[in-house]
Amino acid sequence: MASRLQQIEGDESVVLRVTHSNIKTFAADVRFSLQMSVESVKDKLWKKCGTSVDSMRLELYDDTNSKVSDLTDNSRPLGFYSPLNGYRLHVIDLDPSSVTSGGWLEDTSLVEKYTISEEEYRKRDGTFRKFKEKMQSQNSSAFENKISDNYMEDLCANIKVGDRCEVDPGAKRGVVKFAGRAESLAPGFWVGIQYDEPLGKHDGIVKGIRYFQCPPLHGAMVRPDKVKVGEYPERDPFEEDEI
Repeated sequence: MASRLQQIEGDESVVLRVTHSNIKTFAADVRFSLQMSVESVKDKLWKKCGTSVDSMRLELYDDTNSKVSDLTDNSRPLGFYSPLNGYRLHVIDLDPSSVTSGGWLEDTSLVEKYTISEEEYRKRDGTFRKFKEKMQSQNSSAFENKISDNYMEDLCANIKVGDRCEVDPGAKRGVVKFAGRAESLAPGFWVGIQYDEPLGKHDGIVKGIRYFQCPPLHGAMVRPDKVKVGEYPERDPFEEDEI
């Protein structure tokens, strides 16, 4: 007894690996004061694993996994049982109705999930779906109010299919292949261009609808204010800018 009490005074704390009989995935390194009573150790463990003090039994194992002792006397200090750093303190839950029993804290499939029918969900206010529909409606209305179906019609009136053109930005040259409204794009008027070079994004199909025919990567749909029609011949790739 005297030697054990001397050990308590000489070494103030110890780090033990804590495991649990019901919670297989639970394992934690916990520091304990050697002066703590076994009851205080249980109280500390209750806050970590959920097993009540009255339903807890403790077993001490050494680093070879051999049992050292059962901590049966709640009034004894932990140091009385001579634990060393790296020893394992195993918690056994004696309560069959404990919150830790049956795998409830580990297997989420055992937890009953709340379900609601599609009909009941549609009737509810304040759901994410209602919020999303409201925002989409507001955005759609704002967009439609901002851009009319006749947007840039006056500019498009001077642009005809077959006109040579130059498109900004970049002064890209080509020929007009389409002029009018495009149902798969925003409201207003659009101009379809076949560039002389592969500077476009498609072959005349935009969002599944074909507006004109052209080679791949030569097509573009732009607003009329980006298009200038006139004498814009194809550039000679071998023409030098300076002499």
